[in-house]
Amino acid sequence: MDREQALLAPYAMHSEKSAGREHPEPPHPYRGPFQRDRDRIVHSSAFRRLAHKTQVFTGELGDYHRSRLTHTLEVASIARTIGRVLRLNEDLIEALALMHDIGHPPFGHAGEKILDECCRDCGGFNHNRHALRIVTLLENRYPEFAGLNLTEEVLSGQQVRAEKHTASASAQPLLEVQVVDAADSIAYDTHDADDALELSLLDFDDLLSVPLWKEAAQQVRLRYANLEPEAFRRTVIHHLIETLVSDLVESTRDRLSNVASLDDALNYGTSLVAPSSEVAAKKSELESFLFERVYRHPTVLAERAIAADAVRALFAKYRQDPDQLPARFHSRLPQDGESRSVCDYLASMTDRFALSRFRGR
Repeated sequence: MDREQALLAPYAMHSEKSAGREHPEPPHPYRGPFQRDRDRIVHSSAFRRLAHKTQVFTGELGDYHRSRLTHTLEVASIARTIGRVLRLNEDLIEALALMHDIGHPPFGHAGEKILDECCRDCGGFNHNRHALRIVTLLENRYPEFAGLNLTEEVLSGQQVRAEKHTASASAQPLLEVQVVDAADSIAYDTHDADDALELSLLDFDDLLSVPLWKEAAQQVRLRYANLEPEAFRRTVIHHLIETLVSDLVESTRDRLSNVASLDDALNYGTSLVAPSSEVAAKKSELESFLFERVYRHPTVLAERAIAADAVRALFAKYRQDPDQLPARFHSRLPQDGESRSVCDYLASMTDRFALSRFRGR
């Protein structure tokens, strides 16, 4: 890994330091371990299905807005930019980013909430934990092992996400993991606003009450005085992403000036990859605005109600008669039980497939 030695900072995760895979494999002649992880994720069926899973708005509202797949690709793009500037491991970052939402069920967080309620008797449902279940067990693409046999660094990075709000969260994760979390936050804050505007759930002027958005709009207006409304909106989104990424990079660089090694980063005591306090406060205001005006918009809530009805009805249907499960889920009934096997099947569904099954029952 001479290339990594030349390009990566001492606090980055170097491939040669990887803890390896559960099932040892010989090294590849021209792909590093994290590149192989990335490729295995991209070629998985669970990754492909993200194209037809909800980010916030279902496909019934139109086809402009983000799906889980486009959101995932945007997160990977932002994260790689941040990682390159900070001299972190871009291959690991990309693998982590591409995997981060792979465990989402249909209908986004609305579907997740109902599945969690339905699965109380078997441990509930959490999309971050389910992502691990997918890549360690449910994806079967190789004859030698179940799952994708990803590296410990990718698996532990996803485990950190699953434990983020629990008492089991311990030391700081790898900087590459922190970068993906930060990029995820930047992507959904800016792109959810963009989608809401496109769907006319918000007017542009509504967002001018949010300081971060207002400042971006003012900067764009100073530079481009005569843009058409649609071009102006998109340019504001671009400017806002640039502002958030630049602030994050500079703030993180300042903190990293005190970090000399990977061990230093892991034992730092708090997240190193974070925005400045000023921008963090403004970003929080934008998130509060989106929560009240977009995620609780009557149209969005109505869509979520339909999603909830669909997931509940489908769970009851297959729980009552698990013999209707497809073979690959039915075969796991002896090990996993009826509730978990039904949950695995429902979580694999796309929005449109789930709705077709719900409406055709």
